[in-house]
Amino acid sequence: MSVVVSDGPVPVSRELPRDGVAFHEIWNTEGAPARIVAVEPGEPTARTLAVPPPPPGTKIRINEFRPGHLDERGLQSPVHRTASIDYGIVLDGEITLVLDDSEVLLRAGDVVVQRGIDHAWANRGTVPARVVFVLVDGEFDDDLAAILPGSPAGLMLGGPTAPGAFRSGQPAR
Repeated sequence: MSVVVSDGPVPVSRELPRDGVAFHEIWNTEGAPARIVAVEPGEPTARTLAVPPPPPGTKIRINEFRPGHLDERGLQSPVHRTASIDYGIVLDGEITLVLDDSEVLLRAGDVVVQRGIDHAWANRGTVPARVVFVLVDGEFDDDLAAILPGSPAGLMLGGPTAPGAFRSGQPAR
């Protein structure tokens, strides 16, 4: 029998007020294939805030990027890379995806697929931008990992401003 387990606000939201970013954790899985059980033993999103999904798992969240929180480089997030495939779907507002040598302005309805790339985010508009991210744990091919700048030291392992967020303590570049 199918039932609705939850119909309301997301179970876990975390804010970084200084950065103007909020993370609304919807669900994540640990392991692949994902184990499907009749009743979850606990709240799957009640874990330490980390950008990448648990290995080898998945994560879905909604990020809110509020305007007016850019650093001196015009960025709202640190430049980072994760060993994951990330599907981003813009729900509201506009958000700039900042890459090594270019930028892409994404608007509501736009979809971006990131495959372990160096990137940062910036809301340069006047209204909040909301983006759904589905993150799937990945693994860099050995040949690719050998030529990536900062590899593997530049991978983001924790939250965006947490000590030890990057393997080397420095953002990938």
